Amino acid sequence: MDFNLKNKQALVCGGSKGIGGAIAKALAEEGVKVIIVSRNEQELKEHLGTLSGEGHSYIQADLLDKSDLEKLLFHLKENPVEIVINNTGGPAPGTITESTIESFQAALDMHLFASHRIMQAVLPYMKSKNYGRFINVISTSVKIPISGLGVSNTTRGAMASWAKTLSNEVASYGITVNNILPGAVSTTRLDAIIENSAKKKGVTPEESAEAMKQTIPAGRFGLPEELGNLAVFLASDKAAYITGVSIPVDGGRTGSL
Repeated sequence: MDFNLKNKQALVCGGSKGIGGAIAKALAEEGVKVIIVSRNEQELKEHLGTLSGEGHSYIQADLLDKSDLEKLLFHLKENPVEIVINNTGGPAPGTITESTIESFQAALDMHLFASHRIMQAVLPYMKSKNYGRFINVISTSVKIPISGLGVSNTTRGAMASWAKTLSNEVASYGITVNNILPGAVSTTRLDAIIENSAKKKGVTPEESAEAMKQTIPAGRFGLPEELGNLAVFLASDKAAYITGVSIPVDGGRTGSL
């Protein structure tokens, strides 16, 4: 299937590994010129070398660092993109009752406010092309809040509401805004979650992983590549009439419609 993405340009935040890395790789395989963003320059260089095709680049940036964010925004104004993948690591776990205002502020800065500023930097170019894609990698917690993730649940919910509002404002310009909601996906972050859960419960990581799989109807963890495939579809013309939706990729785990 031809997704008609050749020579389009994409920004992939958190694009050096995990889900973001898989999305960057999937887009590159369709001929998209990808700019990957991450804090770790070594990981950026290594992942850049795995991308198919030519014309890819990277920007080392911490979205919590104001000067780094300004550097990224300046680059986008000089080198605008048509596809934006907003993908940032989740806030630290913890109950909402014990979370500090500072932890909420940092999470909102990194997720909602950085995404908003990136949107404002590239939106004029997207409007001029009558085509644009904002794809936000968030969490299934926007459907059902996850216990012990107070700051994350709140921030992800804010991102989902922002995306829905934005989708209504830009749809007439041929621009879509959609959310991918990962469930348990095989990444280093999932490994850390399993390890932490195992320590708390006094079981082995293998036992902890198996218990988690028992909550998933598909009976397994997802693969980053499966989210990359969805991102490619949402970026394509074939998804032009899909906007303002949140799509779980979770093996059926989320218990809501």
